[in-house]
Amino acid sequence: MSRRPSRPVRVVASALAAGALLTTAACSDDGNGSGNGARASDVSASPLARKQPTYSPSPALTEAGARAALITEADIEDDWTQVKDTEAENWHDGLLVGTVDVSDFLTAKADAADCQRLLDSLFDDDLLGRPSGASALRGFEQGDSRLLYQVAAYDRTDPQDSLDWMATLPEKCDQFTATDNGEERTVQVVETSLPDVGDAREGLLVTVKGTVDDTPATLTLEVAAVRVGAADAITVTAGGLDEAEEDSVKDALENGTQRLKDVQAGKTPAASPSEIE
Repeated sequence: MSRRPSRPVRVVASALAAGALLTTAACSDDGNGSGNGARASDVSASPLARKQPTYSPSPALTEAGARAALITEADIEDDWTQVKDTEAENWHDGLLVGTVDVSDFLTAKADAADCQRLLDSLFDDDLLGRPSGASALRGFEQGDSRLLYQVAAYDRTDPQDSLDWMATLPEKCDQFTATDNGEERTVQVVETSLPDVGDAREGLLVTVKGTVDDTPATLTLEVAAVRVGAADAITVTAGGLDEAEEDSVKDALENGTQRLKDVQAGKTPAASPSEIE
């Protein structure tokens, strides 16, 4: 499958013997349109304005604020180890590369485009679209699993639109086939439950069955996104070739949402209990 010219694939060495778990993180980029510029007189006439929260918007998230809102090893417990930012930025997962087979969608071929968007956004780590404001990410390793955590501002787009799109995927993309260089992969998408944090949230369990070095392999990913306020959001992708990381994702969302709220309120996020000990 041809990748976008602006996102060349860089293969990174993995702890896996097969070398297949290569998770990605997308760089911040500019977005589309403008979601925050409505005048008070325009509110009643603007559909987008009617969707915005009724409380006063938080100050724009800064790069320093986004970094302060990132979780630490202490926030997800277990045996996670933080990796260098430059390493996390270049993670790639080759099993997510593929062209969706449109023939799987006999009665709703338009759904194939949504499934392709899902694969591409997971590969590029821009599940909610490219951030239009400040963003920061952090990566963690535990055995053969990876967890990628991102905080970003979408002040010129609407993260709720992407969350609404995510909510449709378990039905649209419950099971489909993707092909890369003649190799077929079976992809399944299931809705998952998330802790009641933030202002809106969506969770997915994505499994991709394929082969690595002619050996059958299954990539299992817990994928979650939480909107905090009108324009800021958290995204988490965690898993590997062994199992999903449901508990760690929930820990990340619960602790990370509070950290982001603290930053939005102009506070310094409190240290995790295990960091104080």
